[in-house]
Amino acid sequence: MSRSIGLDETLTAYVRNANRAEHPALEACRTFTDNMGQISRMQISPEQGAFLQLCARLVNARTVVEIGVFTGYSSTAMLLTMQELHGEKARLYACDINADYFRQARRFWDQAGVTDLVEMRQGDATETARQLAGDITGQADMMFIDADKANYDAYYEAGLEILRPGGLFLFDNVLWSGDVADPRKREGDRDTAALYQLAEKIREDERVDMAFTAIGDGILMAIKR
Repeated sequence: MSRSIGLDETLTAYVRNANRAEHPALEACRTFTDNMGQISRMQISPEQGAFLQLCARLVNARTVVEIGVFTGYSSTAMLLTMQELHGEKARLYACDINADYFRQARRFWDQAGVTDLVEMRQGDATETARQLAGDITGQADMMFIDADKANYDAYYEAGLEILRPGGLFLFDNVLWSGDVADPRKREGDRDTAALYQLAEKIREDERVDMAFTAIGDGILMAIKR
């Protein structure tokens, strides 16, 4: 079961009960993914899903880019809010290299009634992000990145072209189960080093305003100036 770092089962249950109930499609996606074994940890927690929905509402998200679809929980959560705000005009560009993940996610998009709002982009996400930087330059309201950590910086640079001024970045797993705080692990692991370096870069980057948060496994937020 995916849950926020540092929360035991009692606090996790309290947080989830304090949020509004999941949409049935989200509950079905979470239950399906929980039964996938170790890989289920890749799924965001329900409290992260609720947070993404609120972020989508705050930026009035009509166009969103997601890099890293997995089984579709995060995209479904955002799409439900986008559909409520903008109906058939909403568009989510779903980027993943794994065709199986698209097939799994589509089950829950179908259940939520949001499939028609999704444009699937299968392939290497670094290339996909560069293509989107040309296709929808300055048009996206929000970008959620939850994919290969070593390429987070490439997604960030592409996202600065994709997002409109005032558009919102959300990078998942920036705590990396706490490893980013350990210099030895930063030296010995490419992903850990990449996450640390990205946080350092964005903290000093005058192109954005930012906040590093401990939601889930850490979400780094940045707003394009």
